[in-house]
Amino acid sequence: MRGVETRIQEIRHRIFREVARMAYHTEWPVDKRIEELPYKIIPGEVGNYRHDVFLERAIVGERLRLAMGLPYRSAADHAPISDDIMLADRAETYYTPPLINVIKFACNACYEKKVFVTDGCQGCLAHPCEEVCPTNAIYINRSNGRSRIDQEKCIKCGRCAEVCAYHAIIVQERPCAAACGVDAIHSDENGKADIDYEKCVSCGMCLVNCPFGAIADKSQIFQVIRAIQSGERVYAAVAPAFVGQFGPKVTPGKLRAAMKELGFADVFEVAVGADLCATQEAEDFVKEVPEKLPFMATSCCPAWSMMAKKFFPEISHCISMALTPMTLTARLIKRYHKKAKVVFIGPCAAKKLEAMRSDIRSDVDFVLTFEEMAGIFDAKHVDIENMEEDPEGVNDASTDGRNFAVSGGVATSVVGVIHDKYPEREIKVANGEGLRECRKLLAMAKAGKYDGYLLEGMACPGGCVAGAGTMQPIKKSQTAVNLYASKANHKVSNKTEHVKELDRLVK
Repeated sequence: MRGVETRIQEIRHRIFREVARMAYHTEWPVDKRIEELPYKIIPGEVGNYRHDVFLERAIVGERLRLAMGLPYRSAADHAPISDDIMLADRAETYYTPPLINVIKFACNACYEKKVFVTDGCQGCLAHPCEEVCPTNAIYINRSNGRSRIDQEKCIKCGRCAEVCAYHAIIVQERPCAAACGVDAIHSDENGKADIDYEKCVSCGMCLVNCPFGAIADKSQIFQVIRAIQSGERVYAAVAPAFVGQFGPKVTPGKLRAAMKELGFADVFEVAVGADLCATQEAEDFVKEVPEKLPFMATSCCPAWSMMAKKFFPEISHCISMALTPMTLTARLIKRYHKKAKVVFIGPCAAKKLEAMRSDIRSDVDFVLTFEEMAGIFDAKHVDIENMEEDPEGVNDASTDGRNFAVSGGVATSVVGVIHDKYPEREIKVANGEGLRECRKLLAMAKAGKYDGYLLEGMACPGGCVAGAGTMQPIKKSQTAVNLYASKANHKVSNKTEHVKELDRLVK
């Protein structure tokens, strides 16, 4: 639903904005303010969205807690917010699992899967639905000739829906579960959605596909602002998918100026780290495939990488060991600025958990999504589109590095480096978009179908531009990223000025 301003997006924007305002107004008592905010966000005595104003405020209250980085409370938990405020008001607070949370009393308890006949049924003479049903679950209402389904017999195969000439039979699936490529969502004892965290890789696709807004992730908006206020030198590392996310007129120079107005010390494009990552993966591929590894898979998408390790542990060593663009950019920043704090700002929910890994914490201090960053701009009334361009310009990133944000871009970048340095080497590539396709890709690789290949996996269909923290239509983002990337001074990743730093950064 990216690019469609629904009521859910409206509520999310308001919550991010209010959490940012609360961080900026240090004179406000946070525990009191967070208890008052549901009444400000949902005013009046009549519900606007669910016809129950008290339920709406309770849901907003939990969303506020999660946006503060605090743990989710169930409906039975009445502990006062003051018990957790000390935790939220520490700049070093990392995301703690679970990152993605189902707000149970917001969940509609949708059917996991149901096949039913709609009013579109014409009571036709053929009744092919009845003929193809393998369990005789479909019967005919003799008074009007319309089909009916015995749900006790139905095995939800959907064959009846496939043969209906009027498309009058539909198969409904729980949207969050249908969007989950690792089948981590099921029903609890009350029919509410429940996440199996042994399977979940925190891609956030359930979050953006729940039409009831019952799934939310944690945020570090509050902690980032407080770090800036404390006098820390906080640097922003902005992912390649940023193009167009803050408005069609927002150039990289305007975004840099806006970030500095908020108090950030400077802004770096993570495309710089993408160039480093591609260069490292190219070298690793040439050295290791097929002599040491049957194939190599890219490493930059944390949800894809985590899925591979959870579901295919026997081939997980074939996932590239190269550091991700986020980590390489953070290390580059801290090489130049010893006491820097780094905030990764991007499209991805899974990056939040990547950053809390023990081997990454010293590199990346905070992670925000574009949507959360928009809430900060809104809280400070920063008019990005009308900012003057920052005179320092943009970073020296390549076309291929900037195209990391689009599906197929990572493999293209790695292959570009290999062809530049080893022109005689032929590279075969296969890629998957969305975790369901990625699982199929790895299953085939495990069976030996992709020996000698470079595999690219993107957890979000369309690439990073489709991440859970993005705000504009995916196709529009892909076009914008491609256009911006085409203006780079270099085409291939290993031609940029920062590549000479790679050996120092990966030690």
